[in-house]
Amino acid sequence: MKNLVSKYSSPLFVYDFDQIQSNIQKFLNAFPSPQYEIKYACKALTNPTVLQFMSQFPIGIDAVSINEVKLALAHGFDAKRVLYTPNCVEISEIEEAISLGVTINIDNLPQLELLAQKYPKQEFSIRINPHIMAGGHYKISTGHIGSKFGISIHQLDELYQLQSDLDINIIGLHMHTGSDILDSQVFLKGANVLIEIAKNFKNLRFIDLGSGFKVAYKSEDIETDINELSQALNNELKQHQHLKNIQIWFEPGKALVSNAGYFLTQATVVKPTPSCSFVGVNSGFHQLIRPMLYEAYHHIENLSNPDGKLKPYHVVGQICETDTFATDRLLPEVNVGDILRFHNTGAYSFSMSSQYNSRTRPAEVAIYQGMDYLIREAETLNDITYKTTGVHIHAKK
Repeated sequence: MKNLVSKYSSPLFVYDFDQIQSNIQKFLNAFPSPQYEIKYACKALTNPTVLQFMSQFPIGIDAVSINEVKLALAHGFDAKRVLYTPNCVEISEIEEAISLGVTINIDNLPQLELLAQKYPKQEFSIRINPHIMAGGHYKISTGHIGSKFGISIHQLDELYQLQSDLDINIIGLHMHTGSDILDSQVFLKGANVLIEIAKNFKNLRFIDLGSGFKVAYKSEDIETDINELSQALNNELKQHQHLKNIQIWFEPGKALVSNAGYFLTQATVVKPTPSCSFVGVNSGFHQLIRPMLYEAYHHIENLSNPDGKLKPYHVVGQICETDTFATDRLLPEVNVGDILRFHNTGAYSFSMSSQYNSRTRPAEVAIYQGMDYLIREAETLNDITYKTTGVHIHAKK
């Protein structure tokens, strides 16, 4: 993979499309159609080439913004397979999604009432907050009682009354409790909440259990066992006759692209201090924010000196504030110019990057069946300035 830096420069995001294909097939095998449907949570990685590649498989899209909806439709996904789940957006954005023909998933009663009155024949899915604490970090736990997401299970009577008063056609129930869920029993607990609620909706077509599948960041990490979950869920569904013709949906994002992504950087300085040694790289949290935002772990390799003597380093970036990728990480001895490869950067990496410190975003490259393809050019200073008006305001003295 070092040759990609020579060809495309660094920093550089690289995505293994063979791995993406393998991940998709793994989910399709565990959750076969027509009983199940997989919706890729595209906020994890929305590169148009990634979306175009995924659209060739029998999966759909979970979108959380109108632009994600438009990207999915523009790159091969049929509107019928796109689920749009907004949160705290303008009502006009939801109306635009309605006009595009995608499935609308509403997570609050005021907007549901407004939309049902304005669009009396519209079909809706409803996001429920099951009050289940789950996920690997509080910031990615979304189903607990203090979360802004979903209609609380304590508001179900209001929901039932609203449905009755306005004759709302509710076709789906949705939940998402959080990310990095290891215990499949959490999914079953949430499923049981929705299964019970489902009895109150006569036109229901699907139950969406969201996502949160745990992926491995370290060699000793355990992943969510999706085959075990599939078997347990099948056994559970057999006990409920009212679910006989209802599909079960999942929304994997990280689980489809995380381990397919690598981030290549180069060491710019090796800085010994009385307390530790720092390795500075030509990147920062403007390009990979997960370690700073979620205390996320990313395995790091020294591709230039893989057999060197192991030494502890703080791996840091070039942003002008605390900007730490790893602390006391044992790496083969690092020298200036060495290429460091970060693992598990296919999800929530480029998609969460920014132009902070007026720095630009890197290129993205796909590798598939032995070939590499540039799928996004690196930004330049012009990409930071070209949308400005060029107005000069002269100070009065």
